[in-house]
Amino acid sequence: MTEDNVVVDSIDADSVYVEGDPVMDTKAPGGPIEQRWDKRRFSARLVNPANRRKLSVIMIGTGLAGASAAATLGEAGYSVKTFCYQDTPRRAHSIAAQGGINAAKNYRNDGDSIYRLFYDTVKGGDFRARESNVYRLAQISVEIIDQCVAQGVPFAREYGGLLDNRSFGGVQVSRTFYARGQTGQQLLIGAYQALERQIAAKTVEMHTRHEMLELILVDGRARGVVVRDMVTGEIETHFADAVVLASGGYSNVFFLSTNAMGCNVTATWRAHRKGAYFANPCFTQIHPTCIPVTGDYQSKLTLMSESLRNDGRMWVPKRGEDKRDPRDIPEEDRDYFLERMYPSFGNLVPRDIASRAVKKVCDEGRGVGPSGLGVYLDFADAIKRLGKRAVEAKYGNLFDMYAQITGENPYETPMRIYPAVHYTMGGAWVDYDLESNIPGLYVTGEANFSDHGANRLGASALMQGLADGYFILPNTINDYLADGPFDKVDASHPAAVEAVEAVKSRIDKFLTTNGTRTVDSFHKELGHIMWEYCGMERSEEGLRKAISLIRDLKRAFWADVKVLGTNEELNQALERAGRVADFFELGELMCIDALHRRESCGGHFRAESQTPDGEALRNDDEFAYVAAWEFAGDNAKPILHKEPLVYEYIELKQRSYK
Repeated sequence: MTEDNVVVDSIDADSVYVEGDPVMDTKAPGGPIEQRWDKRRFSARLVNPANRRKLSVIMIGTGLAGASAAATLGEAGYSVKTFCYQDTPRRAHSIAAQGGINAAKNYRNDGDSIYRLFYDTVKGGDFRARESNVYRLAQISVEIIDQCVAQGVPFAREYGGLLDNRSFGGVQVSRTFYARGQTGQQLLIGAYQALERQIAAKTVEMHTRHEMLELILVDGRARGVVVRDMVTGEIETHFADAVVLASGGYSNVFFLSTNAMGCNVTATWRAHRKGAYFANPCFTQIHPTCIPVTGDYQSKLTLMSESLRNDGRMWVPKRGEDKRDPRDIPEEDRDYFLERMYPSFGNLVPRDIASRAVKKVCDEGRGVGPSGLGVYLDFADAIKRLGKRAVEAKYGNLFDMYAQITGENPYETPMRIYPAVHYTMGGAWVDYDLESNIPGLYVTGEANFSDHGANRLGASALMQGLADGYFILPNTINDYLADGPFDKVDASHPAAVEAVEAVKSRIDKFLTTNGTRTVDSFHKELGHIMWEYCGMERSEEGLRKAISLIRDLKRAFWADVKVLGTNEELNQALERAGRVADFFELGELMCIDALHRRESCGGHFRAESQTPDGEALRNDDEFAYVAAWEFAGDNAKPILHKEPLVYEYIELKQRSYK
């Protein structure tokens, strides 16, 4: 069925889901917001050091959230098993983060504070995040920097030796700590060193090239996982007293994104199918500064750090079809559109707002580059003001990367950029302790939904990952583990046998379908549907069409996919098949979530809900809640559980950066 004749009459916002009971975060303390985290830490039960050696935790993922949590739990004396699908924890996607990490240190004495970081984050997320979680994140941010400096992370420093800061989008202060354009790499190496220390101490057992394919529940508790050895194909079971998912986000549902090719949703989606709620899946972030798509055969997009917007100015020609070399276009013929539209924040507006502004000028026919889908990011003024050496010291590796990919010298001619899918604010639902609605299943970092609302501010992903891993999870998981150790479970347990059989049956289905289409061809088609109808702008008509198209494509996938090879070998086509199968189900839920949310907020922009000047228009009376979705079974309507969002410290109002 083609997009032109797809049938959508049976699909509307109310017919694709059913509503369940509300869900509440019962762990979040009351009282003054600045005291809540201390209050929860004190009320959480402790486990004495001798008993910790008897307790075990499984950690899925070794990015910033996973590596820091595994290292900290190992240091505390717990027995930890860690799994990653890469050949080393250093290959986790956290390494790709470039621009920096936020912290309310106020080193610049420019008015920053914990409360201001809290406010900026809630406002930047368009008032769709929990106050308690965000305030805790702002509090812990100052501790993260001290921890990382102690580990030897080489943050940039000013001439006098103090740590340097720069600005990121959505704020008017300088609170972002950075290591040139490779902050994620340096932070991950710090966490990796801490992890390797615990591996050497034998408190952490590392399993590389293993992918989680199923969650094992025993008496309603998370007690283990089924993993596949990606080299031999062996299906293994591993058991523990608690399971932590730190497996990252799901942007690759769009096929083209800034995420590493291996990034996937399978760990959290397998947990979702076992009963874990999935919250706000439609809250995905489009990053405004990416290298534009160059052809039909591209498999990944490259991010140009938001830090570049500190000194780079975004502009397009004032009239369309202006094909002159950008260096030959005089100032009077240039439209510095962000500075014009948002004079208070200029080029440092939040990502969702900058992305829509870029789309708007390109839709007007003023985009640049071969496709017309691009704008200029120009450093001529900065080079003139600061000198080339100063710009090179701050952004050199980013400029080099751009030059290698495009063949253009950004010191001499402006970069060309366009928005691309980057980060996912949605994820597994968790409470204040980072525990899902499944007892014993914890979710950290980008894999959960908890801290960013409808839009993440730049440089806050690294902050959340390390806050969760170093400081929050180690303080809250104690409360659960204090009831342990639980009854021993092994591979003979009926729940484990059932989970293994389900994995083997699924793999057998992939290998025996013997259709005519590759996994990648299905993934690319799914990505096109998601970008077209659930990307920067969504509409009721488009989302209804997307749901129907995804359902048709999913049926075609299971009937006509071709996966070569066998399970008992290194088989990347088989790996991708499992991930894409989960992306089909996730993509449908994302569109259902976007269809039901009849408002615009942050990265979720509904064409029917905007202000007269084209800004996102929230509907707080009806949608000031977290949408937590429950899996009801194959081909059954998902169940919506609403968690009300209550604002005691920040006034709900229309977001403005003008």
